[in-house]
Amino acid sequence: MSEVHHGSYYVPHSSVWPIVGSVGLFTTMLGGANWLNGHSNTLFIIGLSIMIVMLFGWFGTVIRESEGGFYNAQMDRSFRWGMSWFIFSEVMFFAAFFGALFYAREFALPWLGGSAESKFGTHEFLWPNFETHWPTNGPGFVGGSFEVMGAWGLPAINTLILLSSGVTVTWAHWGLLKNNRRQLIIGLAATVALGFLFVTLQAIEYSHAYQHMNLKLSTGIYGSTFFMLTGFHGLHVTMGAIILSVVLFRSIAGHFTAEKHFAFEAAAWYWHFVDVVWLGLFVFVYWL
Repeated sequence: MSEVHHGSYYVPHSSVWPIVGSVGLFTTMLGGANWLNGHSNTLFIIGLSIMIVMLFGWFGTVIRESEGGFYNAQMDRSFRWGMSWFIFSEVMFFAAFFGALFYAREFALPWLGGSAESKFGTHEFLWPNFETHWPTNGPGFVGGSFEVMGAWGLPAINTLILLSSGVTVTWAHWGLLKNNRRQLIIGLAATVALGFLFVTLQAIEYSHAYQHMNLKLSTGIYGSTFFMLTGFHGLHVTMGAIILSVVLFRSIAGHFTAEKHFAFEAAAWYWHFVDVVWLGLFVFVYWL
């Protein structure tokens, strides 16, 4: 890769990874849509493979540039702003799903059920016998009867796991600031292990929901909001655990110093964001 230094600012050139990532993402989404509609998953696998190659290549380039001393304080500020806006976009992403859940529970249900707050008589024209209660699988009992996922089984255990992982990643950060490489590596390893344990327990929870509770993505509004919120969060936990794994391997290789370690901080910011989102999920999806 060629590069240009404008004053004190490093500008990379001739990178193929943005276009490779665009092709991979498009192929993945198109293949995933086809797969969900009963077609072969081959295109999805191809797109996912392209994305993996892109991530290895692009991240490797950035790591080599960082370790090569190309990045200065101005670049560090750019990275921090970029990560901040990325996390903000993720906040808005989950806000949309929480908003859908709030709308369904606080507005759509009263309208359909003809509660005292509803002034439009919607239920008289659409579903006169619809009863207002949450959780619901919607008018007509879409998907049949189901059981509600309780808050005090695996969800409570997963809450403890994620909160513990927030502690371990903070402990690892303290170790880095003290130039204690052993504490850094142990803290990161514990965080990664807890993250993948969370995903494993969530997979067990999903299996139980589908096989024994008849709770599925197709089970009305409760099922769709439950799996959309918890599923996307699980995807973010998986991505965060992978990112932290890369940071762990880099730490073992001797990367990062007490003064220069934005990659670690970015991963930690993302992980704390994932923790906060889960607390909202636990309260509003599982508990209330």
